[in-house]
Amino acid sequence: MKKITATIAIILASIFMLHAQGYVPSEENLRNRKEFSEARFGIFIHWGIYSMLGDGEWAMHNLPMTFEEYSHLAAGFYPSRFDAKEWVRLFKEAGAKYMTITSRHHDGFSMFATKASPYNIVDATPFRRDVLKELSEACAEEGLKLNFYYSHLDWSRNDYYPRGNTGRAAGRPEEGDWNSYLRFMNAQLTELLTNYGPIGCIWFDGVWDKGGSHEEIEKTWKLSEQYRMIHSIQPGVLIGNNHHLGVFEGEDMQMFEQDLPGQNTAGHSANSVVSETLPLETCVTMNGNWGYQVRDKAYKSVSDLIRLLVKAASNNANLLLNIGPRPDGTIPEEAAQRLKAMGKWLEKYGETIYGTTGGFMKEQSWGVTTRKDNRLYIHVLNPSETILVPFSGSRLLSAVNFDDGSKVRFTQLPEGIVLTLPERQEGQTDQIITLTFRQLQ
Repeated sequence: MKKITATIAIILASIFMLHAQGYVPSEENLRNRKEFSEARFGIFIHWGIYSMLGDGEWAMHNLPMTFEEYSHLAAGFYPSRFDAKEWVRLFKEAGAKYMTITSRHHDGFSMFATKASPYNIVDATPFRRDVLKELSEACAEEGLKLNFYYSHLDWSRNDYYPRGNTGRAAGRPEEGDWNSYLRFMNAQLTELLTNYGPIGCIWFDGVWDKGGSHEEIEKTWKLSEQYRMIHSIQPGVLIGNNHHLGVFEGEDMQMFEQDLPGQNTAGHSANSVVSETLPLETCVTMNGNWGYQVRDKAYKSVSDLIRLLVKAASNNANLLLNIGPRPDGTIPEEAAQRLKAMGKWLEKYGETIYGTTGGFMKEQSWGVTTRKDNRLYIHVLNPSETILVPFSGSRLLSAVNFDDGSKVRFTQLPEGIVLTLPERQEGQTDQIITLTFRQLQ
């Protein structure tokens, strides 16, 4: 009776805390969180008029250019080879379950038909096509989830005032109506959530531009109000924000830029995972830039990308792998080739990635683990003959080589399981051993 009472008390306390925080996710939202977590692999797209300069998505800031000069790029933007269906088919072949694309980046140019500003791909370019609408239709046809990146930061608008720390050379007057800017953003977000079907996630970025503490950021940007508006339009949509500060009330996921969860080697991520229940995502560039950089040929190898995917899954996180399309609307061949190779790998080994959770241990000298039901997948990333898996919480029934189902010798000791590994195939990135237990908690 005491145990039942204690359980009820915990449940009631949890409900009270949720209501006290002010945000209670809908059932649809919770289902979408689960689906998102099980996806494990998505494609990130940074694309805009900056691709015409071939110098990355920060070109306006880095060169630097005034907004007046930069804005003339729009008149020449005509991605004649853009094919939404071709993109989505490639991403699906790669094994990705969703894509996230920049609807508006820091330069302020909108890649969709918006009534909130004429500075958009339909009204300001000779292309006059809504690429987000075409992608939403292609994703729906192929069964891929579509997510929208949206920048809180804007280098183009006068009402983005007071100015932040970037885009200072844009030539804007030192005056502006901040509330006007907040209204503009909410109008655009309403359009994105109304005109493009069910959206998987709104992926925010840029509040770091003005700096400030957690409380100051909330007060300046009125995030809780914005999040409530978003959830009122599409209760199931997930909200994430790349503010590098953990999680704010109303957010449904936590993201890590150029790092695995809990790491901060790139200096852009919160140092710890805030919640054990929220979905996690690691976003990573395929080369050294988010947007198209014509000189950047330093692409990660297929082996390195597979390792990133496996390590992300072992940390309960998705891998959001970025590509910067060319100004003509094509995906660079280097990126397409790597995506296809990852797809072939996932076609064979996807069982050990999709729908898994992290294993019971941190990364070991030999590699990492993922888990599904009563199976623990041992991902041996570094060639070894014998390894110790430091887990002894349940009786091990079998150990087999994932490639051919052959038995793997094992000894179960108090300190863990010793595996004698089969001969590693030449060039094999990840040697996978499946451990099946009587029961895993």
